[in-house]
Amino acid sequence: MSAFKTYDIRGRLGTDLTEAIAHRIARAFALVTGADAVVLARDCRESSPALADAVAAGLVAQGVRVLDLGLAGTEEMYFATAHLGAGGGICVTASHNPREYNGMKLVGRGAVPLPDGDFARIRSLTEGAEALPAAPGGAREDRSSTRAAYVAHVAALVGQGIGPLRLVVNAGNGAAGPTLDALAEGLAQRGARLDLVRMHHAPDGTFPNGIPNPLLPENRPVTAQAVRAAGADMGVAFDGDFDRCFLFDGAGGFVDGEHVVALLAAAHLASEPGATIIHDPRVIWAVQDAVRRGGGRSVLAPTGHIFLKAAMRREGAVYGGEMSAHHYFRGFMACDSGMIPWLLVARLVSHSGRSLTDLVGAMRRDFPSSGEINFRVAEVPAVVARVQAALAPKARSADHTDGLSLDFGDWRMNLRASNTEPLLRLNVEARGDAGLVAAGVARVRALIEG
Repeated sequence: MSAFKTYDIRGRLGTDLTEAIAHRIARAFALVTGADAVVLARDCRESSPALADAVAAGLVAQGVRVLDLGLAGTEEMYFATAHLGAGGGICVTASHNPREYNGMKLVGRGAVPLPDGDFARIRSLTEGAEALPAAPGGAREDRSSTRAAYVAHVAALVGQGIGPLRLVVNAGNGAAGPTLDALAEGLAQRGARLDLVRMHHAPDGTFPNGIPNPLLPENRPVTAQAVRAAGADMGVAFDGDFDRCFLFDGAGGFVDGEHVVALLAAAHLASEPGATIIHDPRVIWAVQDAVRRGGGRSVLAPTGHIFLKAAMRREGAVYGGEMSAHHYFRGFMACDSGMIPWLLVARLVSHSGRSLTDLVGAMRRDFPSSGEINFRVAEVPAVVARVQAALAPKARSADHTDGLSLDFGDWRMNLRASNTEPLLRLNVEARGDAGLVAAGVARVRALIEG
């Protein structure tokens, strides 16, 4: 069952993931969770309708009421699972993976991540040979109308006073377009003044403009150029199931993930001073500066949605963010959303009287960073130990929340193993001196490469 990853299911069609496998995963999900109703959504990939049908049939065979959203984003599945009081939710999506892939994201009641033991049991039942006992009473219901409640919830969460702003929005021919249209209409009715320049807007599972993955540098110029051509205040690009969005300033500059986290921390603290902000430990100084200026409290959590969501619930945090563009909101079931972040940043820009270019430019100047650099190594623990032995004695402090973080006062590094690949991921940041970033990267690189 190679499609089962750390947190979700992703695999190559026809080998790792088939309709038969999807059907059995759904039946196992119903048995393990005991859900009497499950929300189902799917992205726009060409294989997603058939896989969603297989999932629905598996759930129905277990006596489950399938609350079908149709074409919808992962965050709409999260919302509907809580809003409709369902026992769980499944979104058929491969997000930003290549065309030949698909997968599923699974949650339990309240859109809470499945416990590790439940996920392991679903895998065990799926790969087992025994017949799974059927149950009566299952049915598939059209619940696409739930989008209206989602729009109302998001609009209430982001609040009033957005605009006037001109934005380029690039849906990447993924699932975002229809939801974005509904949200834009709902926001306009509540007074938002947004001029949206839409591009690659229609869902198209052939992805004629490439796989929607704006995290890849080679995929960014098309949005950046459109922002400049439109004279827009900012740009937004979505991945395939739009649980992540990526921002561009008015000059077309890509806004690094840690700077988006800092902006969202500032946006929340402006309306809730003293609130707790959760963030990952890869690049932290811009975020911690924003939290300090907003009178808040910052708490580190390991990278990964399970850890961030658990920390948010444990700490009562209003917001949690990762530099990988996953953003979590207390008012959204502590779940991640790709629509709420850009709207909150648009509101922050509107209220601050400063452009996004200005806000981000200050952070780039004050807290330059390297971006994530990946190294493929044979022995990850041995390499980390070598770096630690060489550099830790010279550091002011060390932290092991996620990998190895060393603070040298004027520069800082985080080195962590990937959760999914045999890679080491390095991030370096500095205080006001890009030269220190380059020097820090060179120093750590030399240790990693031996």
